[in-house]
Amino acid sequence: MNGTGARPLMLGLDLDGTLIAPLLPMRPRVIEAVRATIERGVRVTLVTGRMFVGAVRYVRELGITGPIVCYQGAVIADAETGRFEFEQPLANPTALRAYAAAKAHGYHVQFYADDRFFVETRNRYSDLYSRISGVEAIVVPSLPETFLGRGSTKVVLVTDAEQAAACQDVMREVCGPDAYITRSNPEFVELMDPGVDKGRALGRIAAGYGIPMERVVAIGDSYNDFPLLRAAGFAVAMGSAPTELKAEADAVVGDVEHDGVAEAIERYVLT
Repeated sequence: MNGTGARPLMLGLDLDGTLIAPLLPMRPRVIEAVRATIERGVRVTLVTGRMFVGAVRYVRELGITGPIVCYQGAVIADAETGRFEFEQPLANPTALRAYAAAKAHGYHVQFYADDRFFVETRNRYSDLYSRISGVEAIVVPSLPETFLGRGSTKVVLVTDAEQAAACQDVMREVCGPDAYITRSNPEFVELMDPGVDKGRALGRIAAGYGIPMERVVAIGDSYNDFPLLRAAGFAVAMGSAPTELKAEADAVVGDVEHDGVAEAIERYVLT
């Protein structure tokens, strides 16, 4: 029982910092717990900021089927085929404003389309993103020309972790209400269409199954998981989460190195 008084019917899982630590495989206890949840008949979905191509190997290892959330909620993709069932890109004028501000402040900027990411220069920032995501950058002479007349699924700025908060402030000033701006990994500032976030996307999936949100458990660890935890009927924060996110949660479990997801599933989903 999850604490809401009703058996959970759906589980939404963040990936980085929740299911996995950076550059490390999923831990056996976590894999076993997720698979047991699926066998119990509880719907399990991934709710990640990653591209589909960067998430699919974990989906397959866990045996997740049906729709999953990618790109911080800007995409809902079929777990088995990768087909985008929903996509709401960041509008081209907003993406270009973010691009111009990033260039002016010296931030590395990435655009996204067709489940690929594009940069103007490969550098330590794009290499960091590639190492974490497992996806190689496509280098183009000009992002504005490459994306002429089209939106970007999301825009990601990569900088040193200690500069990320200032980078986020710049983007908020430049984009205002025209973008949803959040942070995922310590070095990443991410911009999406203001009509999307993890919580809304999770709600779309739950509605598709006919599952009320009060019967949904969600687990996350970072600032981009605020909408996810707020949307769920029962919210679980990882032990490594910021204090503000823990305050939003109904429960706090161990960090990823201590199998926090398995702890949450054993305590709040399978009991």
